Amino acid sequence: MEFGLLILESVLLIATISLLVMSLKEGRGRDKLIMEVANATKVLSRHEYFTTVVDVMMDAKEEVLASITGRIPGKDDEKRVKDLIYNIEKLVAAGVKVRYIMPKFQDRLHIGCLYENAGAEVCYSPCVLSEDFRYTVVDGSMVVVGVPDDQHVSAATGKGYKIPSSGLAAILKDNFQRCGETISFKEYVEETMSHTGADLASIAKEIKLDPSELSKALKK
Repeated sequence: MEFGLLILESVLLIATISLLVMSLKEGRGRDKLIMEVANATKVLSRHEYFTTVVDVMMDAKEEVLASITGRIPGKDDEKRVKDLIYNIEKLVAAGVKVRYIMPKFQDRLHIGCLYENAGAEVCYSPCVLSEDFRYTVVDGSMVVVGVPDDQHVSAATGKGYKIPSSGLAAILKDNFQRCGETISFKEYVEETMSHTGADLASIAKEIKLDPSELSKALKK
């Protein structure tokens, strides 16, 4: 299992570096970017990864972009989610734009609703990268990348890397903006109601939320 995870981490890093090489034509900028990624040798544990995400978010002055799995949190993750919600509320109050993209699966409406109510802009996409590639970009200069906890790319985030790199941040921001056709949180709830015939209370029960939380998010 550990050997498989190391292979997966290596593949992700190689793919990232390859993407950087193809995306930058100017030699000096390309070399600088490769060095920035190569220097991110410290592997963050799962706890360190989430702590790092919370910390770098609080340094934001303009914008936070994040591509996450958005699964319903287990007991071990509830405090992390609360910390993130607190951060989002503080950042939005300070005028920072916070945007999330998640895979287009109905259970991801749970986290989407909580983050929407905190003031973030949440959207969903069928784009594969929004399921198997997790990252947070702060002010176009700091990147935190998450790596799946298992050989399966849809597994929970287990490790990560903190990479100060404006070049990588620019590439991920481009990915965020071009990741297939996206749909807003409100549009996704309305689409779900239309396709399933379920009412608001039924959807709230399905995604394990109080109906008042869902109603609040839809009124924003």
